[in-house]
Amino acid sequence: MTSSNKSGGTVKRTPPTRKAAQARERANARRIVEQQKARERRHKVTMWTTIGVVLVLIIAGGIGYGIMSSQDAKSAAKLTTPSVAVDGGTAFAVGTGPVVIDLYEDFMCPVCAEFERTDGATIKQMIADNKVTVRYHPVAILNESSSGTNYSSRAAGAAAAAAQEGKFIQYHDVLYANQPAEGSTGLDNAKLIELAKSAGLTSSTFADAVNNKTYDSWADNVTNTFSKRGYSGTPTVVIAGKQYRNAQSAYPTPAELTTLVSTATK
Repeated sequence: MTSSNKSGGTVKRTPPTRKAAQARERANARRIVEQQKARERRHKVTMWTTIGVVLVLIIAGGIGYGIMSSQDAKSAAKLTTPSVAVDGGTAFAVGTGPVVIDLYEDFMCPVCAEFERTDGATIKQMIADNKVTVRYHPVAILNESSSGTNYSSRAAGAAAAAAQEGKFIQYHDVLYANQPAEGSTGLDNAKLIELAKSAGLTSSTFADAVNNKTYDSWADNVTNTFSKRGYSGTPTVVIAGKQYRNAQSAYPTPAELTTLVSTATK
């Protein structure tokens, strides 16, 4: 092989030898092998790092699940359901009529008190006439509106204690007649016990249930069921399985209630 130089002459170029070509090939091969090994090392590091992270997450998740399960078990252990409760242990039935009315109320809810003042007499008359069975579900959605005293749960728990002694509706009415303002601390346990006397509740069993919060967790469970059933506000009125809905009012008028019950019997 020849080429021209600047002076116009020719220079003879020696072609690469076979040994040099082989050396380059071996060098290229070694480089490829080293690159492959490097990729494999990176892959192993990534793989083990991923496995390590997954194991940590699994362990952490197991610990978290264990803690949650333990907490759920403790909550379940604390839950005492009144033996007289109906509808899956969430309500107290008054009356034996064919049409079932489910009332979800919070003892601190001012609109619930309005509903009781407006429709209470009509409901009691329909119970007396054996037209309806009313299932009262005391819920606790306004605990945060009692300045940290959880009045809604405590009042519902006290009502459950009253139900156990056959005085639910009497105590229910007393609580609404003495309803504290929303946003206040509510009534303390001593007042809940004192008011119960006017409903015929004077036993130490009732007082102990209030002071020991025997049914407070039950009230929270009723509230969870209320939410799972798709309800959110109180009062919620359900007549023969159908929730009363009206854009202008949270509850029916006495006339509407009477009509809805009459329609449900047909």
